[in-house]
Amino acid sequence: MFVDKAEIFIKSGKGGDGRVSFRREKYVPDGGPDGGDGGKGGSIYAVVDSSMRTLMDFRYKRKYCAEPGENGGKKNRFGKDAEDWIIKVPAGTIIRDKETGRVLADLTEIGQKQLLAAGGKGGKGNTHFKNSIRQAPTFAQQGRMGQEFTIILELKMLADVGLVGYPNVGKSTLLSVLTKASPKIANYHFTTLKPNLGVVEVVRGKSFVLADIPGLIEGASEGVGLGHDFLRHVERTKMLVHVVDVSGVEGRNPIEDFDNINKELHQYDERLSNKVQVIAANKTDIIYDEEVFSDFVKEMESRGYKVFPISAATQQGVTEMMQYVTHALDDIEEVVLVDIDDIHMNYEVEVDKNQEIKYHVKGDVYTVSGTPIERLVYSTDFTDVESLRRFQGVLTKMGVFEELREMGIEDGDTVKIFDFEFDYYE
Repeated sequence: MFVDKAEIFIKSGKGGDGRVSFRREKYVPDGGPDGGDGGKGGSIYAVVDSSMRTLMDFRYKRKYCAEPGENGGKKNRFGKDAEDWIIKVPAGTIIRDKETGRVLADLTEIGQKQLLAAGGKGGKGNTHFKNSIRQAPTFAQQGRMGQEFTIILELKMLADVGLVGYPNVGKSTLLSVLTKASPKIANYHFTTLKPNLGVVEVVRGKSFVLADIPGLIEGASEGVGLGHDFLRHVERTKMLVHVVDVSGVEGRNPIEDFDNINKELHQYDERLSNKVQVIAANKTDIIYDEEVFSDFVKEMESRGYKVFPISAATQQGVTEMMQYVTHALDDIEEVVLVDIDDIHMNYEVEVDKNQEIKYHVKGDVYTVSGTPIERLVYSTDFTDVESLRRFQGVLTKMGVFEELREMGIEDGDTVKIFDFEFDYYE
């Protein structure tokens, strides 16, 4: 079974908490702070692995969570950084954030590595908060939270040339003749359920990957049948070989067939219909109506298409067509599906955006929340005067009090920060 789309949940590790500790040595009764920093949480990366061919593995494991960093220790000992989590994916995988649709990675080369979720930074131990006034800080910094979200993985086949056309026009036969691929071939008027890949080498030293894109039907661009799944595989190809049954045996009009397939390509993505196309006029060994065949060739050539009369069954004309395709590929630029500006690689910016301070007012109660506030609360000892002073100082630096004043807070109103409440006074 070919799996080309998967949905998984990822969560990077939380940073370890800083330690509150003081030197306790013989003959040193009033030792200074010696709390160490917490370790960094594990990040999550995607890496292209040559052994991966599908996204099948993600059907059975859908949750990937990295470990948290170790907490800081006494005597200024740093907590250990957690190991990063590596998710192996096949070449041709595009990864998106499910909620926003934002592209996180477009992975095409073996060994390519991309950060998906950055691990949280470790918190600072109380050693860092010592100064000339505060000699014995009784608080430390909490480690930052990691990132967590659901991602969509899409595998888009890395084929240079795609075979397109209606079902039963001879694409699978053509692929089996040209490559070592062994697609199931039968006289069915419905399509196979997975693309087949093969390597073609008709010019010595010059090879390319050929994909038999499962046959399209009318309405595919609107999702009829498995249209969207199949059209996805056309996107990365540099060139299309459009296989058309010109025999007339079944009474079909090859011009209409050609136009209908291109209509579906255009409606799905205009770029697909603009790809270089070579027409394989197939089944010329069993032509029933010569006039239909002749009209088709004239019409296609008048539109500027290169037409090759072939017979996949007898291999007539096949080599000549593939020689032309091989040389034509050299003049076509590589396909870029995602502009570099669309790939969000600055994950520190994303972290900061996710840690905005939020404000809410109901009556005379002003609620302040958000990850930075939560981290501050957890690193504050509300029974310690020095820790409370630092708490107020950090809120001032964050602009919390200024924002509350702009919202209209007055003396005596209540400020609520998680479970901690206090009356506001200038």
